[in-house]
Amino acid sequence: MIELLVNGFLGIMSIDTILFIGVGVFIGIVFGAIPGLTATMAVALFLPVTYGLSPINGMSLLMGLYLGGISGGLIPAILLNMPGTPSSITTAFDGYPMTQKGQAGKALGIGIVFSFLGGLIGILVLIFVAPPLAEFSLRFAAFEYFAIAIFSLTMIAGLSEGSLLKGLISASLGITIGMVGMAPIDSAQRFTFGISDLTSGFALLPALIGFYAVSEVFKSSESRELLDMKDDSEAGKIRNYTMKGFGFTFKEFVVQIANLFRSSMIGTGIGMLPGLGGTTANIISYGTAKSQSKNPKEFGKGSMSGLVASESSNNASIGGALIPLFTLGIPGDTVTAMLLGGLMIHGLQPGPLLFQNNGELIYSIFAALFLANIIMIIYQFSNMKVFVKLLNIPKHILFPIIITLCVVGAFALNNRVFDVYSLIIFGLMGYALMKLKFPVPPVIMGFILGPIMEQNLRRGLMMSRGSITPFLTRPISAVFLGLAVLSIIIILYRGRNKSYGNMGGNR
Repeated sequence: MIELLVNGFLGIMSIDTILFIGVGVFIGIVFGAIPGLTATMAVALFLPVTYGLSPINGMSLLMGLYLGGISGGLIPAILLNMPGTPSSITTAFDGYPMTQKGQAGKALGIGIVFSFLGGLIGILVLIFVAPPLAEFSLRFAAFEYFAIAIFSLTMIAGLSEGSLLKGLISASLGITIGMVGMAPIDSAQRFTFGISDLTSGFALLPALIGFYAVSEVFKSSESRELLDMKDDSEAGKIRNYTMKGFGFTFKEFVVQIANLFRSSMIGTGIGMLPGLGGTTANIISYGTAKSQSKNPKEFGKGSMSGLVASESSNNASIGGALIPLFTLGIPGDTVTAMLLGGLMIHGLQPGPLLFQNNGELIYSIFAALFLANIIMIIYQFSNMKVFVKLLNIPKHILFPIIITLCVVGAFALNNRVFDVYSLIIFGLMGYALMKLKFPVPPVIMGFILGPIMEQNLRRGLMMSRGSITPFLTRPISAVFLGLAVLSIIIILYRGRNKSYGNMGGNR
C-alpha cells in the first residue's frame, strides 16, 4: 500500500495535473460560495471537459471540484445565512449569529480550518479502508451485488424528504429510464418505440447534467433571494470583515479536538452509507455535538462547537462517500454519482477489480484529493475577499452561461443532437419533480443502480438455475436484503408516528 501511495503522489507531481487540481478547487469554491450553485452542479458541468483529458488529469479536476464545492458552501452560510450547499445547512446555525456579533472573520477561520481537518481525516480513512474493503468484496457474486443495489435504493428512497412513497416513485422512475434500450444478457429492445437513437438507451452524462444542473438552474431562477444579494448596508458589513491569523486561539482549538474527531468519524461513517451524504452527516454531527456539550444553550447563538461539528463532518463525508464508489461501484451521494460517470467516461469500471487493474491510478486519485484539501485551505485564506465579491454576481447573467455550457457539454460527448434533447427533457423532468415535491436524487440513483440490479438478478438466476434461494441464504446477500426491509419498516414507522403527531396537534 505504501508503495502504491508513493507512486500515486508521484503520478500527480506534474505541472498540468497540479494545475487541474488547483483550477478544480477554485471553481468548486466559487460554485459552493454562490447560493443556487452546488458541488453537484460543478461536477456535472465539468464532466464533459474531462472527456478529452487523461484519466489522472480528468479525475484530479473532478476531485478538486468536489472538495472545493463542499468547502465553499460555508462562505454564504456564515455571511448571508444562506447555505451554499445542502451539506452546509447547520453551518448557518452558528456561523451567521457570529457574523451578526461582528465575528465574521473568526467564523470563517473556524469553518476553513476545521473543514480542512475534517477532510483530511476522511481522506485518511478512505486510503486505509477502501483497499481492504475492495479485497473483501472480491468474494461477492451476483447475489451480493443485487442485494447491495436493493439496499442502496431503499436507503435513498426512504431518506428522501420524509416520504417513502415519493422516494420509491422517484427511484422507480429512474429504474424505468435506465431500462430504455437493449436489455442485458439477451439484448432485447425495450421502450425504443422504433427510435434508433434509443437503441443504446439514454447516455449517463446528459441525464446527470439535466437532472442536477439544468433543473437546479430552473429552480434557483424562481427565488428572488438568489437573484439579488441582500441590502447594501448588510453587503457592506460583509465585505468589510476582518480576519487575524486563523481567527481563533490555540486554546480554543485544543478544546475542540474531541469534537473534531467525533464529528469527522460521524461524517465519514455516514458518508459510507449509500444515499446519506454530507447533509445527513452535517445534521447528525451537529445534534451529537449539542447533546455532548456542557453548554447546549449556546448552540444556535454563535457556538464554536456547532460550527466545528458542522464543517468537520461535511468535509469528512467526502472520503466516506468515495469508499462505496471505488470498492463496490455504488455512489455514496449525488456528487459521487457524477464521479461514477467520470470514471466510466475514461473506461474505468468502479468495483473491487478497480484496485487490481488500476491500482496506481486509484492511488493517484487519493493523492489528488489530499493535495486538493491543502490547496483549498490556502485558497480560502488567501482569496477570501475574492470569493465574497462573487456573491454579487447577478444570477440573470450567470445562469444563461451555465445552461449554454450544459448544452455544449452534452453535445460534445457523442456529437449527437439527441443528447441535447435528452438534456432538456431530463432538466424539465427534474424541475417538474421538484415542483411536485418529489426528490430528484433517487431518480438518478435508480438510473445508475437499476441496470446493476437487473443484470445481477438475471446472472444470479442463471447461476442458481432459476432459484431465488441463494439470494436469501447466502450470508452477505441475506444481511443486505434484511437491512433493506428494516430501513423500509423504520421509515414507515416514523411516518406513521409523524402522522399521528400531526393529528394530535390539529385537535
